[in-house]
Amino acid sequence: MPRLQALLWDVDGTLADTEQQGHRPAFNAAFAAAGLPWHWDTSTYQRLLHTSGGRERILAWMAEVAQRDEGLAAELHRSKQQHYSELLRRGSVPLRPGVLTLACEAAAAGLQQWIVTTSGRAAVAALLHNTPELEACFGGWICGDDVQRKKPDPEAYTLALEHLKLPACEVLAIEDSPQGLAAAKGAGLEVVITTDNWSGGATALAEAALVVEHLSQGPVTLKQLSALLP
Repeated sequence: MPRLQALLWDVDGTLADTEQQGHRPAFNAAFAAAGLPWHWDTSTYQRLLHTSGGRERILAWMAEVAQRDEGLAAELHRSKQQHYSELLRRGSVPLRPGVLTLACEAAAAGLQQWIVTTSGRAAVAALLHNTPELEACFGGWICGDDVQRKKPDPEAYTLALEHLKLPACEVLAIEDSPQGLAAAKGAGLEVVITTDNWSGGATALAEAALVVEHLSQGPVTLKQLSALLP
């Protein structure tokens, strides 16, 4: 029977409630600072989350409003990252329940842990640098900057497995979205889903090995995660 050797963590919605409390307000702040009459409410942003990546999300919105401008999208994305970093510095984006406990337990047990996210490296750094105890648990990051194809494509998870030098049967992914689930499953991984307001319903998450509201539910333990391996 395979033994659990590593955990691969998504960031947005998994480590912290970054989408609702961080990214969406930061996008809106960037639009306002640029004098644009755009505002993404909750339902609009939930729909736009089907497009992975911040700059890509802006371009998807621009296509809807017939104002596609690559240069403006890049400028808005840079501004958004600054606003997002400021929200993190204020402590406006807390970690999700159970994340720090499980990550520290895994680190103490000698498991390898990596970040696998569509977010840019700067956004990940902004979150983790404000939580040094959590940052110390991770051996490396695979970010949106590191791949050609973002989730739901499995490229990021495949790259992480190459770095770990482990077979997929000894690794679990922790995600929160159908796109992340599809990406991890595409790389041959079993997946734990922590649901949030953006997850899209039970049907979209049916292939997950375990679905919980958050990691404190139970709580989720390494013993429980090990039992999920094929």
